[in-house]
Amino acid sequence: MGKEYRIERDTMGEMKIEIERLWGSQTQRSLENFRIGVEKMPAEIIQALSIIKKSAALVNGELGILDKKKAELISEVCDEINSGIHNKEFPLSVWQTGSGTQTNMNLNEVIANRAFQIDGSIRIHPNDDVNKGQSSNDIFPSAMHVSAVLEIERRLIPSLEGLENTLKNLSDKYMEIVKIGRTHLQDAVPLTLGQEISGWHGMVSQGKEMVLGSLPYLRELAVGGTAVGTGINTCKEFGKEVADRISRLTGTEFVSSCNKFHSLTSKDALSYSHGALKSLAANLFKVANDVRMLASGPRSGIGEIYIPENEPGSSIMPGKVNPTQSEALTMACIQVMANDVAVTMGASQGHYELNVYMPLIIYNFLQSVRLLSDSVESFNVNCVMGIKPNVERIGNNLEQSLMLVTVLNPHIGYEKSAEIAKLAYKENITLREAGIMLGYLTGEEYDLYMDYTEMIPALK
Repeated sequence: MGKEYRIERDTMGEMKIEIERLWGSQTQRSLENFRIGVEKMPAEIIQALSIIKKSAALVNGELGILDKKKAELISEVCDEINSGIHNKEFPLSVWQTGSGTQTNMNLNEVIANRAFQIDGSIRIHPNDDVNKGQSSNDIFPSAMHVSAVLEIERRLIPSLEGLENTLKNLSDKYMEIVKIGRTHLQDAVPLTLGQEISGWHGMVSQGKEMVLGSLPYLRELAVGGTAVGTGINTCKEFGKEVADRISRLTGTEFVSSCNKFHSLTSKDALSYSHGALKSLAANLFKVANDVRMLASGPRSGIGEIYIPENEPGSSIMPGKVNPTQSEALTMACIQVMANDVAVTMGASQGHYELNVYMPLIIYNFLQSVRLLSDSVESFNVNCVMGIKPNVERIGNNLEQSLMLVTVLNPHIGYEKSAEIAKLAYKENITLREAGIMLGYLTGEEYDLYMDYTEMIPALK
């Protein structure tokens, strides 16, 4: 049996639409005209738009410019959309109009048609009722900000806090284990494993704070600016009232932007926030690489820490286990860094009163948040929580390091200490033997000076 269709009409004529679909003619035109790629408008944007549409309807009802029964019906459908039960009704490509107008109309049409299914006695118009007091030009950027804040607060921050807590616990637990430090991939002076891990903890913690520091700019919404920022076809208090309603519905603060012209033409808040995501990704990349290098081996690498063995690492080498969580996290971080180029370029574009790269910007932004959230949680649960020190290897590497000679500087001077290190390396002997051979200190003096607690102030 073939598909059944219905005919819908808009200002450009008739469109044939599958009868079971809730969308209307403008959505159908977009489907047919933008068959580009496989990337669809993110579900987070659809949910954010449903929150905004509900808020706008309720405010319009309270202001007396929309029938209250219509407002309540629109609100009911928006709740359904936000729950995800109508996800198949939002099929549009990211690669569409740069204003997001077609996705805005997709929401308007689905809400109107679903409302008629619920109550056939009330006819709701997608433009005149659902979109009342709105334009794609102010509603789509508002949805970008709402979705960005909600995803960061609800997904990314909890993931980061989980990793942050794990690293803090490991740092405290291993604060007394002395190991050799490394700079330039070469041996350096000692520190403790706990101190080394505290550096990772600081990177995650500060990265999180940078992301949080960008949120105040994302809390400013363009709603109320309508087409070009003037607020035409809406009332003065609409933007503030809708922002307040969105705040109540989401449980987090949003405000109406004081300059709607800026909000429509600029995407600096998203660019700034994504810059913080990029900085976080750079820190996470470094942490993941440190972990996999310190765990390298198990016999021919550094091997100073053990990481969990989660799955076989090779299809040909039996018993091989690889640092797969580090690999997954670093790949995600590279994607975030690449996304930053797209977000930055998109934010710099558009002309006069509107940025027209908004679907590109928010698609990449939300992907970055999602990738960081998921990969950080996976890295924490499947790797970091299981890190353990290889105390024997740590001790051997420490004893073999020539940079322990640094502690002799205050006693015999830099130049004599350097001679000891070079001789020990050349003759493949210990620092103690080299120092005695050169006559710069006795064995007893060497043993007295070579006190690890003197090299690590925190252990004194």
